[in-house]
Amino acid sequence: MIQDAIRVVVSGRSLTASDAHDVAGEIMSGQASPGQIAGLLVALRMKSESVNEITGFARALRAHATPLNIDGDSLIDTCGTGGDGSGTFNISTAAAFVAAGAGCRVAKHGNRSVSGGCGSADVLEALGVDTAMPVEMTAAAIRDIGIGFLFAPMYHQAARHAAEPRRDIGIRSIFNIVGPLTNPAGAKRQLIGVFDERLTEPVATVLHRLGAVRGMVVHGEDGLDEITLCGRTTVAELVDDRVRSYRLDPASLGLCCADPAALRGGSPTVNAGIVQEVLRGQPGPGREIVVLNAAAAIYVAGVAPSIRDGLELARQSIDSGRAIAKLDALRAGTRSAMS
Repeated sequence: MIQDAIRVVVSGRSLTASDAHDVAGEIMSGQASPGQIAGLLVALRMKSESVNEITGFARALRAHATPLNIDGDSLIDTCGTGGDGSGTFNISTAAAFVAAGAGCRVAKHGNRSVSGGCGSADVLEALGVDTAMPVEMTAAAIRDIGIGFLFAPMYHQAARHAAEPRRDIGIRSIFNIVGPLTNPAGAKRQLIGVFDERLTEPVATVLHRLGAVRGMVVHGEDGLDEITLCGRTTVAELVDDRVRSYRLDPASLGLCCADPAALRGGSPTVNAGIVQEVLRGQPGPGREIVVLNAAAAIYVAGVAPSIRDGLELARQSIDSGRAIAKLDALRAGTRSAMS
């Protein structure tokens, strides 16, 4: 099957969603060789992954995932593709705690950095959170605290078959794109940052096909896989079973443009310090970009009727101490789990 798929893609044609699902299943079950996997991933990247291919791969990864049994209809996830090369601190991870403090139920799906940077798992561990918390305890954290972390390798163990080929080819692949689309808790509301502006509308379309209630897929014109403060952001929004695309200018929301250098992070320890400063109310561009992304998450979660209204709830979450309290509660749950 995978050899046939490679021939199709190399010829410039796209796989059907069904064929993409079957090929991904072959990879997940260990039936494809590393060379075949690498060949397919490179061919797909050179052609550009289609909506059908992304949909098929996402459905296969979901089918092979360890599920987290919790009602996903009201859950929000702030997982991005990563790989934007910007070197910012962990904006979406900080925004997840702010959204939780504003009353959202957050199932934060994420992983370590594969590029030597700092992924969500890396910064959470530096903050004292156990990223390998058992599935049932993570479900309890989401129910009782309002936020839990879903460490991708724990829930997507079948994806290990593609790990070595992905490392060997050293380029972004369809796995980077489908990662945020495979939340094991079945979150029906998602704010997804992507590394390429051309992916915003296709990924939003895939969200719709996968049954999402609402979603926003974003890419900043400065290259961020977040809603940026350093210019406009391309947004593809799924609402009322339709995808609409537009540009979001932070100035239209009363926010000032930021110097990208002010948003840069570093090691997990450095980024953990920045995240804590933001959650404790430290003013500056770091707080503003987290508030902006949290506002979008609060809106997508249905807790606010607009991003503008979400901004006020995000600020209240930080200024009231509720955002940092969510981090403290998750850390306390971690210590309880480890004792």
